[in-house]
Amino acid sequence: MFPNRTALLIPCKAEGYGEPISLVPDASFSLGRALSCDIVVRDDLCSRKHAEISHTNDGWQIADLKSLNGVYVNEVRLIAPWILGRRDEIRIGRSIFHFVYEMSELPSMPDSGTLCDDANDLTITRRSERSRFIPATTNEHTAGMPAYAEIPQRLSNVKAIERLYRLVMEMGTANNVEELADLALDAILNATPAEGAAVLLAAQNDSLHPLSIRTRTGDTKKYQKPLHFVMREVATTGQAVLAEEPKPDPDTEKTPKITQEHVSSLIVAPLRMEGEIQAYLHLFSLSGRSRLSPDDLEFAIAVARQFSTVWKQEMEKSGLIVENQNLKNQLQIESEIIGESKAIQQLQECITRVASTRATIFIRGESGVGKELVARAIHSQSPRRDRPMFILNCAAIPESLLERELFGHEKGAYTGANERGIGKFEAADRGTIFLDEIGEMSPMMQAKLLRILDSQPFERVGGNTSVKVDVRVVAATNRPIEEFVQEGRFRKDLYYRLQVVQIDVPALRDHRDDIPLLAEHFLLRFSRETGRAARGFTAAAIRKMKEYSWPGNVRELRNAIERAVALGSHTAKLDENDILLLQLPTGTTSSAEYAPVSIEAIEKEHILRTLEHTQWHKSRAAEILGIERSTLDRKLKTYGINKPE
Repeated sequence: MFPNRTALLIPCKAEGYGEPISLVPDASFSLGRALSCDIVVRDDLCSRKHAEISHTNDGWQIADLKSLNGVYVNEVRLIAPWILGRRDEIRIGRSIFHFVYEMSELPSMPDSGTLCDDANDLTITRRSERSRFIPATTNEHTAGMPAYAEIPQRLSNVKAIERLYRLVMEMGTANNVEELADLALDAILNATPAEGAAVLLAAQNDSLHPLSIRTRTGDTKKYQKPLHFVMREVATTGQAVLAEEPKPDPDTEKTPKITQEHVSSLIVAPLRMEGEIQAYLHLFSLSGRSRLSPDDLEFAIAVARQFSTVWKQEMEKSGLIVENQNLKNQLQIESEIIGESKAIQQLQECITRVASTRATIFIRGESGVGKELVARAIHSQSPRRDRPMFILNCAAIPESLLERELFGHEKGAYTGANERGIGKFEAADRGTIFLDEIGEMSPMMQAKLLRILDSQPFERVGGNTSVKVDVRVVAATNRPIEEFVQEGRFRKDLYYRLQVVQIDVPALRDHRDDIPLLAEHFLLRFSRETGRAARGFTAAAIRKMKEYSWPGNVRELRNAIERAVALGSHTAKLDENDILLLQLPTGTTSSAEYAPVSIEAIEKEHILRTLEHTQWHKSRAAEILGIERSTLDRKLKTYGINKPE
């Protein structure tokens, strides 16, 4: 064992071995389907956070992160963390990895995975894709075939129906595909003379890997692997097959050249998902014992069909949970873009048109109009909706931190960088990234962003490895970006690259007819959150809101309604006196009204009043102020604002 050495994790693929993954000491590496994992495993049987490989004093250790389908080392499922040794084979779902310290330690690639060598002493005697235990339906290609009248005597009606019924009931309580496999194999061994059975997963490199194995003795080493030519037959035709050893010839008294442990008959039935074979049900009998019969073939087909049906339902259930959450998020986003005015209808039509394209989007509009909501709506209606969306405010993050946030960093890139970090662009691969206040981005960052928009690779901070991603960029600003270009503060080529599609979000004063709808929406939300009984607005309150200019746009309206719900008179309807409008002093005030107060003093006072309104709930105050919580903490420290004792 080499506890302090860099190790290698080698993916196993159909054409050979994949690119080695270096495992650096004093680090840990997560494996799973999630893009945030250090090693992304694109496998539908793999959990989002499936396993972790970490460096310990004893060497490299792998642990199962409570995955659905488990982690296997040398085909043994882990029940506790395992110290890896040279040439250990790791299986996650259908994906295979080899753990080595040197490339020379890799084993030779097998020709056909776990299948045993071909043999000439078995012949396929029956092929079928139907079972008398499954009623014919008009949707099947073989619906016109006659149904059998009764179950063969070798497998009594009572035993067959009872076993299948119990299997259906038991599979309904299974928690994962491995439990389904165990139940299916138990049914096979209880209803057929098979000596052993297995559910074999069809891996990405065309090899087979056992999901579950059962033998009558309980010794899985007695399991006899299926033959090449039988598996090719099933994979090619899609039909289940029964293969048997030729019987002795009574005239010549010749017997097959077999030994006690040779297979005399076997059955292989495909397990389909969405029309594709994802796995196989395999059972066999040994020489000198009862052979498998056509009746057993039909029973195996029935078990395979039931297994596939429940497996598909479990996969669809998992998918529906994710889809349901996506729909909830989409409905929430759509509910925020509220309005019946022509301006809002044109905005929604524009979002629908551009969402399905790959075009870069540039959202323009004043502060508070809802540019982020527009970006979220574009993502939720795009083909990328199932992939991640990340949101960054370029003005709220220092340049050095923004670069690491966007592009990631390598281990040792800066003080405290103890391990490699994945940036938002890399994590958002095939998804969307929203860059708000892009006009505040530094020239260096603008250059790196331009490369990504031109489909060029980038390097992580402190690294030289090229990373190429497919990310849709949606940018936004409320600043006069054209003036920035003229002043040289914003790259002209980046400006033109962002201007593929521009969406202008109207200010609230430009669609005043939507103010009552928006106000009712926010009133319903905050009434539910606080338990207040407000059920609408008086005509005077509506008139006051429609006559106000709303320089803070929809964000200011939302804050005004929240303030009214929290501090209002708590009558059935909110009146105009409940709608408190915070108007900052402007240069147009008369000399009698003017007070020589600095911007800092006004901001300090406003922050203090907001904190008092939220009873010093900083996160809620930051949301009302429209700033990050970290920005609020920094301002409190700058202004010396402390919570009263």
